[in-house]
Amino acid sequence: MEHIALYRAWRPQSFQDMVGQQHIIRTLQNAIRENRLSHAYLFSGPRGTGKTTAAKLLAKAVNCEKGPAPEPCNECDACRRITAGAVMDVLEIDAASNRGVDEIRDLREKVKYAPTEVRQKVYIIDEVHMLTTEAFNALLKTLEEPPPHVMFILATTEPHRLPATVISRCQRFDFRRVSLDEQTQRLRVICEQEGIAAEEEAIDYIARLSDGGMRDALSILDQISSFSDGRVSYQQVLDMTGGIPSKQFAALATTILEDDIGGMLQMIEGFMQEGKSADKCMENLLYYFRDLLMIKMVPEADKLTERVLDAQDFKDTARLFSRSQLFRIIDTLNHYQTEMKYAAQPQTLFEVALLKLCSLPKEDGSVRESVTQSQESPAHAAGASASEVQQLRGQLAELERKLEQALQGGLGSAGADRSGNSGGRPATRSQAPRISSAAKLPSGLDRYVAQRNSQEFMAVQGKWNQILQAVKDAKVTIHAWFVNGEPVSVSEDAVLVAFKNDIHRETTEKPANKQLIEQVMERQLGHPCRLVTMMLKDWNEAIQGAAKSTSEPFELEPPPEDTGGGSKEPWVDEALQLFGEDLVVIKE
Repeated sequence: MEHIALYRAWRPQSFQDMVGQQHIIRTLQNAIRENRLSHAYLFSGPRGTGKTTAAKLLAKAVNCEKGPAPEPCNECDACRRITAGAVMDVLEIDAASNRGVDEIRDLREKVKYAPTEVRQKVYIIDEVHMLTTEAFNALLKTLEEPPPHVMFILATTEPHRLPATVISRCQRFDFRRVSLDEQTQRLRVICEQEGIAAEEEAIDYIARLSDGGMRDALSILDQISSFSDGRVSYQQVLDMTGGIPSKQFAALATTILEDDIGGMLQMIEGFMQEGKSADKCMENLLYYFRDLLMIKMVPEADKLTERVLDAQDFKDTARLFSRSQLFRIIDTLNHYQTEMKYAAQPQTLFEVALLKLCSLPKEDGSVRESVTQSQESPAHAAGASASEVQQLRGQLAELERKLEQALQGGLGSAGADRSGNSGGRPATRSQAPRISSAAKLPSGLDRYVAQRNSQEFMAVQGKWNQILQAVKDAKVTIHAWFVNGEPVSVSEDAVLVAFKNDIHRETTEKPANKQLIEQVMERQLGHPCRLVTMMLKDWNEAIQGAAKSTSEPFELEPPPEDTGGGSKEPWVDEALQLFGEDLVVIKE
């Protein structure tokens, strides 16, 4: 006899044979039993979860000669002919190839005619989200108020693409992914009936590969049983599907931990020689480190993932990494996985990603120390935490003592000024405390002030828009911070940029961001350039100071009147002493 694919040969012919959708089966059977069937249903869910199968079973149940019955008998002429697809009144339409308004208009015309072979007409529209907007509009009225002898069953994997007006006219059932246990049980039954000798690990791995789709699992089993001549082993499943066992990922994680770059590159080359794809390796490695993180952070986390075959092996590997290391590894792999989607050489990016993991900084000097700390007893951990608390308390007391000394020294100097200074306001101003940003000023500020109108600066200013655009093309996040600065001067190989906001300046000054900006400026200006930054208010003060020193005329001030001990307005001196001369404005 001609071979029939397993997923076709083992398609459920009754509701009790369906796997993993008991909430839907029970609702439909109760509706049939109580004669409360709707005129339109919407079956949505992932591929291979039984949407079309459930639609055909419902069509058989309502048209069974011994029913309508909660289970089709599969013996009467109607059931057998519907199973074979030979009943004209049960019509399965592929919306992907019949998506136009003309096909829907033709359907709407035929709906009004009574069924000729069975009790009720059933229209199963598969992949209904592929219909055009005009086709949906043509279907709306018929879908809302069809003749009493018609039932519509819409099936889709993307319900979000359906208009809300269509969804509201249907009873919606969401099919879920089939669980791992239900899939493995079903695969064991099929293997026994088909005479396939399969290892337990092989069945588990096939169920994991299917990602909750029973049809995918049966297709993989069919393929591997043909390859292995009726005997399915775990290694054969790996070879056929291009999978990588977790032990190899554990070895790869060890090379990353030990900075064994040579061994890591040899393993990658071995994967490629075996026909593994770089993007699939990256995806599986990301899943592996995700499972390591879950097992490290959550007790009994092996229940949260269906990829962990041996939880003890994962726990042993998880002890070698700290939580922060695993977070950084997952972030790095996720970044390069996104880049690989657009890369011409994905294998190169995969190798670069793993080299980057080897270069990540280790915590507390070495991994072995972190492993030792993670294996300490609770008593040792409590003692370590107590000593850390004591150390922090000592540091806090020292800071309080220094702050108190600083406050006393400031008040003492202020008291001496008020009691001993008889020169009036100038002496008070010289002693007033000021919060200065001199620490943030670039070295050689006078040179920048002198060069602010030079030809070199004019050339940089003329190309500034091009520099900003090039930075945006390189990395838009850096451009978002850098665009808030403006060039103010140049000096030799340095470009001075002034910022209004200190946060924008500090973010731009980060080594990675600064390096990218300097590379862009070198390409745009044609010579190596350094990026120097400062605050715009400090730059304006520097320009004003230079202008006063060059253009302000020298004038003699009459000496202040001495009233016998202090200035004429002592409250002015007190305000200057408390707030500083930058914040006090004196009006006569």
